[in-house]
Parts: sequence; structure tokens; C-alpha cells
Amino acid sequence: MKKAPVYRNIKVNGFLFAGICSGIKKTGKKDLALVFSEVPSVTVGLFTTNNIKAAPVKLAIKRLNGRKKCQAIIINSGNANACTGQEGLKNANAMIVATAEKLGISPDLVQVSSTGVIGEQLPINKIRQSIPGLVRKLSPYSLTDAADAIMTTDSFPKAIRKKVKIGSKTGTIAGIAKGAGMICPNMATMLCYILTDISISHRLLEHDLNDAVNRSFNRLTVDNDMSTNDSVFVMANGMLGNDAITAGSADDEAFKNALQEITYDLAKMIARDGEGATKLIEVVIKGARSVADADRVARAISGSMLVKTAVYGNDPNWGRIMAAVGYSGVKIRENKIDIYIGRVKVVSKGAGTNKQKQAARGLQDKTVVITVDLGAGDKMVRAISCDLTEKYIAINAEYRT
Repeated sequence: MKKAPVYRNIKVNGFLFAGICSGIKKTGKKDLALVFSEVPSVTVGLFTTNNIKAAPVKLAIKRLNGRKKCQAIIINSGNANACTGQEGLKNANAMIVATAEKLGISPDLVQVSSTGVIGEQLPINKIRQSIPGLVRKLSPYSLTDAADAIMTTDSFPKAIRKKVKIGSKTGTIAGIAKGAGMICPNMATMLCYILTDISISHRLLEHDLNDAVNRSFNRLTVDNDMSTNDSVFVMANGMLGNDAITAGSADDEAFKNALQEITYDLAKMIARDGEGATKLIEVVIKGARSVADADRVARAISGSMLVKTAVYGNDPNWGRIMAAVGYSGVKIRENKIDIYIGRVKVVSKGAGTNKQKQAARGLQDKTVVITVDLGAGDKMVRAISCDLTEKYIAINAEYRT
């Protein structure tokens, strides 16, 4: 699959970044990242809904409940620090303390994330020894180095930036993410860090992040598996110097739209980079009675193994799409449903149009759009997925070996 463009030399006012190799990964690739704000930032986090949560997630949930600001996040890849008991919690806290000491800030202003193999203790001594070098590498132009360092089975770093007009000033929102497998709706299996110099209250930032994630990462699937480490952080350091954004204002609308674009574009990068994937799939549900109905149908189609393999095989088997609509649990009328593969209408009012050959040609594209009009209302939802190939099995069969 053609890979997404990588944005380089991304700069966000007041933020520094670093990514290095600490020896966690046997490959010698980067595996330790740091995001640092020159001033404490309003910070919001969203985390996995898995009942089994990694040590860093447990700490982050507890720490963010008591604090609304953060100044640094240290992230390691290659080891999830999940299912590691009290020692795992101790090691996660040791990363926080060591990072804070080297940065000269309070440990209360540091968060930690991990991703990688579950059930193995962190090589904490390697990490501690590497933190001084990590801090020395901090640079305003090293966001993609951090994006490199958080990857596991990803094949390319995921980074993006948007400029936003806030009053008379122009602010920046940038984000990095990792994820390629164990991707499931309701917090996909991923790590994501979004940084902005725009001033915004904690309450409004939390609201806008929830909305953005519900429209993007919560409608993303690769393989319907959910991890123990999923985390999305947003840090807003206010260094743009704007008056804090207020709810319902034109500035809030601009900020919210940009944040939604950031999360949706990162979600598409994750799906495009799905383990073994060759095609990005966008599922568009129109004509639903409610957003909830559209969401349920979109999830059923985007998560269908039969739909995903049909797309991989260039097979315009619309029956698989129709079946997913039927088992989604949404009340539908079969004779109201239209289905499109790309721009080709393969189903009209519940019956086939005999245009499989035309649809098959569209399935050869690297981005495949499946549109279903339920004919029941005016609500619409988009979901993101990818095809399923033999390579997915190979990657995951050999993940630990």
C-alpha cells in the first residue's frame, strides 16, 4: 500500500521532542521518546476500555484525575509494561521520576506511556541510563523522531500538523500516533499525542477531544482486537497568547474542526498502515434514523472479516455488505437500501444492479469507499478500516519470535 506522507520539521510553539534507541528493541531501532513543553500544559487523556490495563495507563488515569496539567510525557516502545504487577507500576513510576529529575521539573508534571509485548518486565536500567541522552536530544524540530520511537509493527511514522486561526493569531495543532495491529473501535490500539500552543480550558479541551475521538479513533478497526495500552493525550500550553477559547465561540468551532481533522487523518494513517494491509477502506453510512444507528451499521461493515477479505481480493461481493447491515442490530427495511462500491451503485432498493465488473475495477484502488444509504433518515457516519491479507497472519504469528 502507498504510505501516507510524513510531515517533517513540524514545530509547535513551546514544545520540544526527542526519539532515541535505548536498547529495548533487539533491532536497534528507536524505542524511547520524549514530548516536553517549556511550560506546564493543560492536559487531557483518554484510555483503553479494556478491563486489563497496562501499568502506565493505570498511573495516567489516577494522576490525571488529580491534576489537569502536564509538562512532559516519556514513551517507550517494544515493551507494553502490561500484566507486570507491582513491579510494572514501580518501573513506570521510576521512568516518571528519572525524567522529571533530568528535566528539572516536578514528577507531578510527567506522564508515561508504553507499547509493545505484553507480560514482560521493562528493562528499567537501560531506560534510566538512556534518559539523560534523550533529554539532550530535545529539539523543536524532532517530532518525527518521537513518532519513529513509538512505533512497533508500524511501517511508517505518523505525524500531522494543522494551522488554526484563533482571533487575530494563528495557532498550531500537531499530532503523532502509532498503531497498525490490535486495532478495535472504542479506543483503537494505539498511542497518540496531540500538541497545541492554543490556550483553552481543561473542561472545553476534554469535551472537544471526546468529540474528535468518537468521530475517528472510536470508528477505526483493523482486526477487532483491543489492547491494554491505548492512550490519547492532548497538551495545550497556551503559548500562542490568545484569550482562552470559550465554548460555542467561532474560535472553538475552528479549534474543534482542526482537532477532528487531526484525529481523523491519523486514524486513516493507522488503517492505511494496518498489518499486512494493501488498501484503506472508508465506510460511509447515510440515511440513518440516528447517529447511533449509523454507527452500529458502520462498525458491522468495517469490522467484517468477509468484507475485508473481499476488498483484498477485488471481489465486489455486495452480499457480504448487505449481510453486515442485517446483523448490525439496527431496524432496517431491505427494500430501502442502496449500496455503492466507489462510485458504482451495486444495490438499488435492496436488489443487485448487475454492475459487479465496474465495481471490481474500483476495488483495485488503494482507497476503497463503501457507501450504504439506509433510506431511513438523514444521519451520517464515517468509519475507517483496511483489507485483510495473508501477511497479517504472518506478522502476528511471528510477533514474539
